[in-house]
Amino acid sequence: MAAEQIYLLSGTALLLAVVLPALLHRFAISPALVLLAVGALLGLTPLVDGLGLDVADLEGDRVVIEHVTELTVLTALMGVGLAIDRPLDLRRAASWRRWSATWRLLAVAMPLCVAGVALLGWAALGLGPAAALLLGAALSPTDPVLASDVQVGGPGSSIADDAPDGEDPTTVTESGEVRFALTSEAGLNDGLAFPFVHLALLVAAGGPLLGGAVEWVGVYLVGEIVIGVVVGLVVGRGLGMLAFRARARSLRLAEQGEPLLALAALLATYGAAELLQGYGFIAVFVCGMALRSAEHRHDYHRDMHQVISRLERLLTLLVLLVLGVSLSTGLLAALDWRGVLVAVALTFVVRPLAAWVSLAVAPREEPHAGGLNRRSRHAVAFFGVRGVGSLFYLAWATGEPEAAGLGGPDVIAWLWATVAFTIALSVVVHGVASTPVMQRLAEEPTAAGHPA
Repeated sequence: MAAEQIYLLSGTALLLAVVLPALLHRFAISPALVLLAVGALLGLTPLVDGLGLDVADLEGDRVVIEHVTELTVLTALMGVGLAIDRPLDLRRAASWRRWSATWRLLAVAMPLCVAGVALLGWAALGLGPAAALLLGAALSPTDPVLASDVQVGGPGSSIADDAPDGEDPTTVTESGEVRFALTSEAGLNDGLAFPFVHLALLVAAGGPLLGGAVEWVGVYLVGEIVIGVVVGLVVGRGLGMLAFRARARSLRLAEQGEPLLALAALLATYGAAELLQGYGFIAVFVCGMALRSAEHRHDYHRDMHQVISRLERLLTLLVLLVLGVSLSTGLLAALDWRGVLVAVALTFVVRPLAAWVSLAVAPREEPHAGGLNRRSRHAVAFFGVRGVGSLFYLAWATGEPEAAGLGGPDVIAWLWATVAFTIALSVVVHGVASTPVMQRLAEEPTAAGHPA
């Protein structure tokens, strides 16, 4: 990529990051959709020759895509962790119940999505087991990056000025519960997709079935998740004590209003978790929540969130522009009816059905925090936005040695085309639907957030 192209792309992304939110807030269209379309149009011009993902040289572009999408997701996860107003006390059952929808979406809907896409790919479309499972795993996480239109508004957005001090000061509204469920789900399932990606690579590598199952459960499903959670808690709480309660005033960063602590926390947490062989995505989200819990209502969290959200917006627009360019310059060359079927099935059948099942069985009803009525459950089930996380997982997995067992370059090119098309479809469908659906759900607070 030439320097001139880098300047052009960066300047375009930054300009759009500034003007799009104000321009589009009245319309049923998301900035992500506009950016994808702009990128696709740029791809038809000679201005961006060589900029898109090269299907003929996927390995040459894979590393760049992996690291850019990795940083984008990490930034979004820290922002989500800081933005969620509802606290989670791991020692209290009442606190867990307020997160009822989140646990259901993670424990039931996500595995069902993986299984549904993998089964479709293997039994109906002729993919090998490893490739089908990788496709399901890469498309399983909902996206904290592209789902901003259906997420919580930021620190303090669901806390009324006269809310009583208590365990959960958040207010309960129909739209607020939908936003919380989707935000908390996206914050955690980006990390929880990793065990399924590892499982696909274990299948691709072959080896003893029993030994592989023991390794997967002990290391990838339990061990690395626990390490990620612990690292996030330790770093987040440690930095929270430093920022708000350090004995030396010069170290109490909250009093200085220095928002770059959030970025430092992101990088330190991710590095520590990865060095300790834990899931860094989970660690960063947990760190953001732990840092927020140090002084739950302090304005400093808004300062940190602003810095993170601006960086996230710029990175997201860069990724979307490049993805849009790639869509119109050959990335979809390997797409066939099977890939289109996967995208349509996941968007309109697999995700909505899996999420609806997870939320409908013995549901926690409103007006309790964490409760969803029938209409809200339908909204949460529908908005399974796919995005940047799927690109990261596919880029990471296809760079591993075990990827040789996925079926060769043609299969990998098909996986890239299918994932890219699925993201584009999700951006269009969910981007158009998000504004009218959320406006319809919006209502005045119906209850305080403290009931168990």
